[in-house]
Amino acid sequence: MFTGSTGPLVYPAAHVYVYWALYHITDKGKNILLAQRIFGVLYLATIAVAMACYRRAKAPLYIFPMLILSKRLHSIFVLRLFNDCFAVFFLWIAIYTFQRRLWTLGSLAYSWGLGIKMSLLLSLPAIGATLFLARGVQASIKQAWLIAQVQIIIAFQFMPTNAIGYFSRAFEFSRQFLFKWTVNWRFVGEEIFLSREFSTTLLIGHISALVLFITTRWLRPAEEPITEMIRNALKWEEPLGKMQHAISIRVSPNFILTNILTANAIGMLFARSLHYQFYAYIALATPFLLWRSGLHPIFQYSLWIAQEWAWNVYPSTNISSMVVVGVLFVTVASVWYGTRKDFVNPKGEGAASKTFT
Repeated sequence: MFTGSTGPLVYPAAHVYVYWALYHITDKGKNILLAQRIFGVLYLATIAVAMACYRRAKAPLYIFPMLILSKRLHSIFVLRLFNDCFAVFFLWIAIYTFQRRLWTLGSLAYSWGLGIKMSLLLSLPAIGATLFLARGVQASIKQAWLIAQVQIIIAFQFMPTNAIGYFSRAFEFSRQFLFKWTVNWRFVGEEIFLSREFSTTLLIGHISALVLFITTRWLRPAEEPITEMIRNALKWEEPLGKMQHAISIRVSPNFILTNILTANAIGMLFARSLHYQFYAYIALATPFLLWRSGLHPIFQYSLWIAQEWAWNVYPSTNISSMVVVGVLFVTVASVWYGTRKDFVNPKGEGAASKTFT
């Protein structure tokens, strides 16, 4: 087991490879300025890829300033040098390649990012739904196996001696969090924060929100009842049948970006504890999701400013944590409401007449 001054390593193996390279590039960690320059380039590259994804989704230019004006995001990348920066970069690379319908390349990029930090698991439900609609069950299973293979390959050197220990640490779901570092749930108090009941409530809320979006938003282009799709799958048939190609066309860059970023926002909303570096996942997604919600631009910028303020309060307070959770809730709820007419014809009959390119 790898250990350091802050305890044992709790990240997947790609994290080790990335920081091993940085360690040697920066003269065994002594050249901090060079490390900051590398992260500065990574920051600019991440912003550039996010903007490219926005443009492919036909997002309006007026929301782009929100991508580059975050003080906290500057700090996370250039001052703190968190591994989340690399994970977020590869998530956006994955989104961009999915938008280009380069499914295998997208799965590889996503899996490498997941190998840096398990936080990318939050996006997996939406990625699964996207692959299912665009490629069908069999092809989606192949992509899932590819993602798993990458995880096995990067972990291979750790597995012969302690495979169970590696996976239990790298993908630990039962990890206990310290109340003093939480950014989101401070206002509930330490006793509730540490309770098993609170953890269970968040898990139920997370699953319920995912089920709601999957059944009412993410699978809507299929035009088939979920029970019918499940019945076909149990018969070892493609659930979408002859409609697969037509449905695949509806999986637009806008649809892909909306779903993946929404899944990430849902995960952040119901996360047991968010620390400041998690803003890297939120900051680049909020402008697009607020636009997709259909809120007036004034409200979009107002919510963004409130969120930015809350994430720059250190240490977090009851008020700042309420704002963090409140903005995430409004974002998720408004996206669900704002996308209610996607793939629905003007008369409200059937689906798929309205798509986003």
